[in-house]
Amino acid sequence: MNRIHIRGGRLIDPANAIDAERDLWLEHGKVLAVGEAPADFKPDQIIDARGKIVCPGLIDLGVHLREPGQEHKGTIGSEGRAAARGGITTLVCMPDTQPVIDTPAVWELIRRRAKACGNARVLAIGALTHELAGEQLAEMGALKRAGCVAVSNTRRPMANTLVTRHALEYASTFSLPVILCSEDPHLKAGGCVHEGAVASRLGLPGIPAAAETVAVARDLALTEHTGCRSHFHTLSTGRAIEMIRQARQGGAKLTAGVAIHQLFLMDQDVADFNTACHVDPPLRTQSDRDRLRQALRDGDIQVICSNHQPHEADAKTEPFPLTAPGISGLETLLPLSLKLVEEGLLDLATAIAALTSGPARVLDLPLGRLDPGRSADICIFDPEAIWKLDPETMASQGKNTPFAGWEFRGRVTHTLFEGRLTWSIDS
Repeated sequence: MNRIHIRGGRLIDPANAIDAERDLWLEHGKVLAVGEAPADFKPDQIIDARGKIVCPGLIDLGVHLREPGQEHKGTIGSEGRAAARGGITTLVCMPDTQPVIDTPAVWELIRRRAKACGNARVLAIGALTHELAGEQLAEMGALKRAGCVAVSNTRRPMANTLVTRHALEYASTFSLPVILCSEDPHLKAGGCVHEGAVASRLGLPGIPAAAETVAVARDLALTEHTGCRSHFHTLSTGRAIEMIRQARQGGAKLTAGVAIHQLFLMDQDVADFNTACHVDPPLRTQSDRDRLRQALRDGDIQVICSNHQPHEADAKTEPFPLTAPGISGLETLLPLSLKLVEEGLLDLATAIAALTSGPARVLDLPLGRLDPGRSADICIFDPEAIWKLDPETMASQGKNTPFAGWEFRGRVTHTLFEGRLTWSIDS
């Protein structure tokens, strides 16, 4: 179907400051018009969006795809379907696939598979160093020419600060944003939970908040020194946020993001050795969680992501320290964000901006907005639908979620990617 009319919805497009009842008119995968019908437009399909919210398709910055290399945890096809069910139309994947995305050939393999699946746009963050080993810089120019939108070393350690400096300088020469997962590996020291009373009581090795704050201080200094465009990804501590805020006030070119589960869960949630809450960075204290929430409300955090990491069931059944960290988060990204609105922390437009125009600006992408001529990537959700999460019904191959049984208000009813309906709750 080439022509679609989305009728009667409340259109929220933060990038264009639109929050009003407007119709959308789509043709050949693009937004043809917003509001008034174009002359002689005869739709092939009409989507009735009365009572629903219509917004740009979500952009998830920093998804850990498992293909190639770990297809037993998730494939591009399965996670693309999960993205569509979650209203996500763009997945920005981290480079820690197997093999690592440190050459154009690996990225081209992923791009072709994603295109064949067709449920969502997959963009790549290339490796900052060869094989993410932290020693030899990756060929960033070649990665950019191949289409990589940023570079990162994920949470793999760099050999030393001089290598980090050279990597940031090299990325700057190609105007590539650097996605920083700031963490000191020596202070982390093999820990698996936040260092504090809960870790002590359970006898689990802790990760001090300083493992993040020390690294953020270093990376802030290098960002200022090199002039690199840095995005501080999945922050977890209040002190780190305070440093980010001060640096931004000083004019530093940087942005910050948080994984949605960090805004709801705390270290207390692992008190019964709940391996579903084993994440990296670890769940911190209530004070840290509250500071992250405040930073999101104040604009010091511009991006909410899922930090999606699907796992097979066995990966979460070992003793806590031996289990794989991570949450399967594509299908709870929007519902949890709407819960922040329900709790009065954010208005709906701000929450949607952190999922659409926010990540688009970080990566300088022409996405996350619904101007005429732009790709028709659209999420439609019913803000009043109440439902309960059952992991067994998730489309993601990974059922590892700590939100099983949670009740949510707000559910995606339709997702359109490039003007094609990739998810409908009625299908």
